[in-house]
Amino acid sequence: MSFFDLPRLSKYYSNTSWLVFERILRMVIALFIGIYVARYLGAERYGLLSYANSFVGLFIALSTLGLDAIVVRELVKNTERRNELLGTAFGLKIMGVILMWLAILVAVYLTDSDAQANTFIAIIAFGVIFQAFNVIDFNYQAEVKSKYVVHAQLAQLVISSICKLLLVFYQAPLIWFAWIYSLDAAVLALGLAIMYLRYTGKIIVWRLKWSVVKELLSNSWLLLLYAYFVTINMNIDIVMVKHILGNESAGHYSVAMTLSAVWYFLPVVIGSTFFPYIISRKSDPNYKKRVSSLFALLTLIALLGAIVVSSLSYWIVTMLYGYEYAEAANILSIHIWTGVFVFHVSIRSRMLISDNLHHFSMLFMLFGVIVNMIGNYILIPLYGGSGAAYASLISWAGNVLVFPLLNKNTRYFVKLFFTSPNKLFQSKRHIR
Repeated sequence: MSFFDLPRLSKYYSNTSWLVFERILRMVIALFIGIYVARYLGAERYGLLSYANSFVGLFIALSTLGLDAIVVRELVKNTERRNELLGTAFGLKIMGVILMWLAILVAVYLTDSDAQANTFIAIIAFGVIFQAFNVIDFNYQAEVKSKYVVHAQLAQLVISSICKLLLVFYQAPLIWFAWIYSLDAAVLALGLAIMYLRYTGKIIVWRLKWSVVKELLSNSWLLLLYAYFVTINMNIDIVMVKHILGNESAGHYSVAMTLSAVWYFLPVVIGSTFFPYIISRKSDPNYKKRVSSLFALLTLIALLGAIVVSSLSYWIVTMLYGYEYAEAANILSIHIWTGVFVFHVSIRSRMLISDNLHHFSMLFMLFGVIVNMIGNYILIPLYGGSGAAYASLISWAGNVLVFPLLNKNTRYFVKLFFTSPNKLFQSKRHIR
């Protein structure tokens, strides 16, 4: 039984095609614009900008309050409650941004960053307020109509790319590149609002209801912790590399991470597209077989990509970024293997949500953060940026292969990781 043979999944394939098109286009354009910017700024300044963005990233999960998947799930089940769900989620996200700002203020006070770095952190953090409009994306995820979101994202991509090119052309100071992060969020928010007003309804009828606040937060606090630990795990490396080794090393590590994460869009796209299907088809007797095919596909793609990229890392880095960033090649050859485990976790977390077992996602990610931070403290002084890459790889591998063994309800996912890829090619004749 193959997950991908079901005729009734045609609308999900159509939705995925829109998302894949946008993500591939974004990946290609953003990669080459980012290369252009990195070459202009140089490793020192690029490292400082990356540090500021990663520092904000440590706290950005607070702005989401863990609501994303919960709101999508509730919209799938209760379409008639759309206005109160979106209105409440929007209001909660505004509160979450304020909470994030307060946390950043405290963290900045406790660190030894200079005034320039703190200014960049403040600018990037300001733009997060516009991400409250991402609740519109949740609505279209639930309705499997992501093409509307893609329209807004493409507009953002074009405007952002043009602005970055102009900044490089006119040799703008570094602070203007920090403002681009806020511009991106503002343009996307405007685009999403236009799409919603044109194709769906009126934002003015959204309503924040305190009874729904309690309902959503009671289900989302574990997801908030999970999202918080994910963002720490994704951003702590650059922050620690910067504080231990300096801006230039942070620039090298940022380049490696950017190239390593180029295709992380695949599990995100597949997960956001098929999550409504996972919720609605759990009673199907072939549910587990179809899900295992999904995991097999992602593992196969990640493994093939890791082999190719790690083999060609020096050529890839020096060709794209120049010899100034050559140090990033060794980091990339290690860090690219984390994708094998990141792909798995991305889908696993959504399945655990659908099974009301999301507390395990939070616990596994917490363990991963602890392992990663300890690994960074030990390995960065010994091996530089490559040490941080090793620490990240070990933490993600433990998240997938070790931590789930601690409970009988999650051991199944370790088995899924080793699912044979031949499940992908089973004949349609087995479909019932």
